[in-house]
Amino acid sequence: MAAAIDGPTNPMVTPLLTDLYQFTMAYAYWKSAKHNDRAVYLFAPLFNRFTLSSIFDSLNCISSLHFHLGLLINTTTYPERSDRIGATRFDLYFRKNPFGGEYTVFAGLEECIKLIANFRFTEDEISFIQASLPSSCEVGFYDYLRQIDCSDVEIHAISEGSVVFPKIPLMRIEGPVAVVQLLETPLVNLINYASLVATNAARHRFVAGKSKLLLEFGLRRAQGPDGGIGASKYCYMGGFDATSNVAAGKLFGIPLRGTHSHAFVSSFMSSDEITEKSLKNSDGSNVCEDFVSLVQAWLIKLELRNLDMEETAYVALSFGEVHFWFYDVVAMKKLILYRLVDMVEVEKEGYDAFMRSQLLGGIFGETNQSELVAFISYALAFPKNFLALVDTYDVMRSGIPNFCAVSLALYDLGYKALGVRLDSGDLAYLSCESRKFFQAIEKEFKVTDFGKTGITASNDLNEETLDALNKQGHEIDAFGIGTHLVTCYAQPALGVVFKLVEINNQPRIKLSEDVSKVSIPCKKRCYRLYGKEGYPLVDIMTGENEPPPKVGVRILCRHPFNESKRAYVVPQRVEELLKCFWPGRSGIYTEELLPLKAIRERCINQLGQMRSDHMRRLNPTPYKVSVSAKLYDFIHFLWLNEAPVGELQ
Repeated sequence: MAAAIDGPTNPMVTPLLTDLYQFTMAYAYWKSAKHNDRAVYLFAPLFNRFTLSSIFDSLNCISSLHFHLGLLINTTTYPERSDRIGATRFDLYFRKNPFGGEYTVFAGLEECIKLIANFRFTEDEISFIQASLPSSCEVGFYDYLRQIDCSDVEIHAISEGSVVFPKIPLMRIEGPVAVVQLLETPLVNLINYASLVATNAARHRFVAGKSKLLLEFGLRRAQGPDGGIGASKYCYMGGFDATSNVAAGKLFGIPLRGTHSHAFVSSFMSSDEITEKSLKNSDGSNVCEDFVSLVQAWLIKLELRNLDMEETAYVALSFGEVHFWFYDVVAMKKLILYRLVDMVEVEKEGYDAFMRSQLLGGIFGETNQSELVAFISYALAFPKNFLALVDTYDVMRSGIPNFCAVSLALYDLGYKALGVRLDSGDLAYLSCESRKFFQAIEKEFKVTDFGKTGITASNDLNEETLDALNKQGHEIDAFGIGTHLVTCYAQPALGVVFKLVEINNQPRIKLSEDVSKVSIPCKKRCYRLYGKEGYPLVDIMTGENEPPPKVGVRILCRHPFNESKRAYVVPQRVEELLKCFWPGRSGIYTEELLPLKAIRERCINQLGQMRSDHMRRLNPTPYKVSVSAKLYDFIHFLWLNEAPVGELQ
């Protein structure tokens, strides 16, 4: 199976991507002959008839509880190593949802499985470990490292792209204790950032709305190449539509989007820099020999559109046309246009001077000509994908008119411009004004759908600015989001933990004065219970051998640590969450690793199933995570058994 799975995307993800203490613990396990310790009877021969299932059954009565659990936990003895059976189990989970929200998107599983499938130490790596550990470490330990892999490890996990909640195990890792501990740091690392940035992307999608195009533009601001690649992958998973990151596009098949920068616009000085001015029609049937002149003619029309009656009359008088201007301004504008086009052909320089002095009115005056040249150049290069950055000089007085002139010239040749990008200023106001301008052009010049020309906004956007734009009202179709998205500026880490819950079939618990840090012991099964409206109601953990919840059958769901928080649920649908993704030697059915696009679809679908009050930005309703009644009793008995009893003097 390992040979069929490629290695991790990042070549730095090797068995050495771990903390030093994982190797020191591995050596201590090996030194005490505990490194393969997955075969220990839980109880002495007198009590080996007891299993975790019988422990849970005993919880039906208090007397049985005190007898069996006290006896089982306190009289454990270990026969010879050759008789041992059992396993070590760790849960990987997180304690609190990020960004002040009440949900998280699980991501990074595929990379974990790729690591596990290819987990072997090279001689060079072993030499480095040997040089890094104290010289007192025995040589036999390094021989042990040479032969280990993950063939004895089992991985059960929630499907990647699922919506998940605190305390529920994202992954259960079973296997020899030394090997599983060597996996701890890389697994936590691979899940932590991936789930955090996927959740951040999902939150941005929720605020922006389903209809908006979301573009990830964060590569240049990401924490290094790996942060940039990972961000692109997991933002796409979390609901973004495309990325500017070309490497991520190649690796993961993510759609690419991008236009040009301010530097491109300001790099042009005059139309003399455009050496090839011809452009074929979209159907290839004809060639426009001078696309530059076509654009300039359209700019004249746009400038004339902004003249009022008085200005039109003034221009008409300048041409000696006085006989009907007072009655028909539209006709006069057309006449002026015809005369001006003649002037373009015979006296261009005089015309330019005249237009600068006489025909500038409405919302814009003289547009920036170097910007116009840059737009023309870009349109000649990409006539089918023309999208212009319009805020290099002035959005409404230059960028938008110049863009429209180029777009209308493209329209004459059968092309349709994609739109504009706003990267500064009052985005709500500028988008609304741009939309009005596009709609006016569509109405006046009868250009189909020009009023629907796309408007993209960027400029250091985040959840709060998206929310503010929605409240102000805007006409933006797409958002390009970078720094706050990929760096997870609002919260730098998710806080994934990796806790031992069972060793050699003996449940273990981690206690703390902070109740949120108390672990939930033993091997568990996890379910999501759905209500009659189709929404998830609660996630519940049960003991491994407890009967699963049934549709239509009432079940008591208890808060793991607060005895007063409990509720009965009658599920209308039951979904088991943990599935096997790496079987080791067990031979059990293994879930297939899906392609990124399918994981993205799962994520979007699951987010769509959540109640809106769980998803909202401000004061979201906490989603309920619970345990069964039997597991609740077992947790608290084990807690009392393991906690030292104080003595008052």
